[in-house]
Amino acid sequence: MRVGAAVLSFALLASCNAAGSDGSSAANFPPPDRPVSGLGSNQFSTEDQRDSRGEAQTVMELAKIEPGMTVADIGAGNGYYTVRLSERVGPDGRVLAQDIDREALDRLARRVERERLENISIRGGSEGDPKLPPDSFDRIFMVHMYHEIAQPYEFLWRMWPALRDGGQVVVVDIDRPTDQHGIDPLLLSCEFRQVGYELVAFRDAPQLSGYYAQFKAGANRPVPQDIKPCRNESSQAGG
Repeated sequence: MRVGAAVLSFALLASCNAAGSDGSSAANFPPPDRPVSGLGSNQFSTEDQRDSRGEAQTVMELAKIEPGMTVADIGAGNGYYTVRLSERVGPDGRVLAQDIDREALDRLARRVERERLENISIRGGSEGDPKLPPDSFDRIFMVHMYHEIAQPYEFLWRMWPALRDGGQVVVVDIDRPTDQHGIDPLLLSCEFRQVGYELVAFRDAPQLSGYYAQFKAGANRPVPQDIKPCRNESSQAGG
């Protein structure tokens, strides 16, 4: 498939793949018991600066990204991780870049076309649903963006079916209050746990400007009505 066709097809899929096809309703999910950061700049820092710290290389090594994998970059922005994942998974792998910012996706689509990255597709999402195809991904990346998700419990619940058997979710974030573009790692782990995920790896990583966490889907995904929001005690104590 040509890049332009891939970009168009995923844009169309995003527009018609409404949340709730499984019978769930957004009203059934609890709101987070914490502030939510406003959308930050897509230019977290320059790509050269990030590469000089070995950021993407470190994350891909920790996540064990290999040729032929299928991965998703949630909150892809200008595509720092998207293009590096594209090279890492190679021509037999696939990368899906997702964002709720249409202008960012348009810029990324132009970059993908310009650099002829034919293993990348682009898709829009929503605040409560990443709109990912089911049973598709070996890894899902959420880098310096989780604190901006307005409906984290709904988002994580709807993301669950997109993981393949053995697939995992990678989060990179900063240990600071959620209204300051970060999240306490204990609060992050609690929110994932409430939706049925299990923490499988964690490490502080200065070269990532924060920490690295990795989760897998647990034995059961709870029904939305059974999800209880985590208390924001750690963030309040540090505020």
